[in-house]
Amino acid sequence: MEQPGEFPYTRGIKAEPSVWTMGQYGGFGTPRETNQRFRTLLDQGLTGFSVALDLPTQLGLDSDHPRSLGEVGRVGVAIDSLRDIEILMDQIPLEKISQVRTTANSIGYIWAAMFIALAEIRGADPNAFGMFIQNDVLKEYIARGTQIFPAEAGLKLSVDVIEYLSTNVPRWVPLAMSGYHIRESGSSAAQEVAFTFANAQEYLDAAIARGVSVDQVAPTLFTFLSSNIEILKEVAKFRAARRVWAELIRKKYQAKDPRSEQLRIFAFTAGSSLTFQQPMNNVTRTAMEMMAAALGGIQTMHVSAFDEALGVPTQEAATLALRTQQVV
Repeated sequence: MEQPGEFPYTRGIKAEPSVWTMGQYGGFGTPRETNQRFRTLLDQGLTGFSVALDLPTQLGLDSDHPRSLGEVGRVGVAIDSLRDIEILMDQIPLEKISQVRTTANSIGYIWAAMFIALAEIRGADPNAFGMFIQNDVLKEYIARGTQIFPAEAGLKLSVDVIEYLSTNVPRWVPLAMSGYHIRESGSSAAQEVAFTFANAQEYLDAAIARGVSVDQVAPTLFTFLSSNIEILKEVAKFRAARRVWAELIRKKYQAKDPRSEQLRIFAFTAGSSLTFQQPMNNVTRTAMEMMAAALGGIQTMHVSAFDEALGVPTQEAATLALRTQQVV
């Protein structure tokens, strides 16, 4: 078995261990309310966060659109304009946050444009902070359902983002190859990785067809995987995913840059494992799931709050989820 930091990276992509980025997923109601939640968590030691968007925003609808009725601000924050982004990020120093993540998939190109515009408004270099745009529209068609356009058009827009950001803002993550939602929809651990990498090859093939090299794109990517409660199985999954990715990128795509072969993983504890009965028991569940991710050598992590089966997490629950990461 190779050492950590050595191809095919089964035991990790770095020779020396490091603490992962500790993020929490949040967003509800108005941009101002969500801003206050994130600022509180940042004061408590958060090093990155994921912005939950309401369904109208994810579908490209304004809050006053008839189809938005009853859904505005319900499962995430409502974003209708650049001004909303300014309020959302008010008094949050972008350059001091390792990652700002989003659920922007069909609207990945809009989200990228808004944060580039925000950087311009602040007089900042977009490469001075980390932006993590999910932008994986293919898994929407098979697992999640927030697609807007036919698959060919959706893929084109996602690859537009990959091409532009990997060329002009290489610090940003232009694609999070997402298996989490596939797993939550009922797949096995093996299927989660297999379907995710099948989608990933579609993005890579489309980008390469435009003349973008694999060594320009692959080092900027992340994969987004579930961390479920079967600890040893999940550890094995993360290790196997790194190995398969490294072999795929080297053998099929003939990558020359070792960074292209190093799979960076964002792990998210399994929302489907949470129960609304006796919700405090979810603290134990998520602690076990995050332990699996930590032992699996991931780079960034989110721990679900114990009350997420009931709705948007309370401040107390979100803080406890962050403290769980810090204790481990």
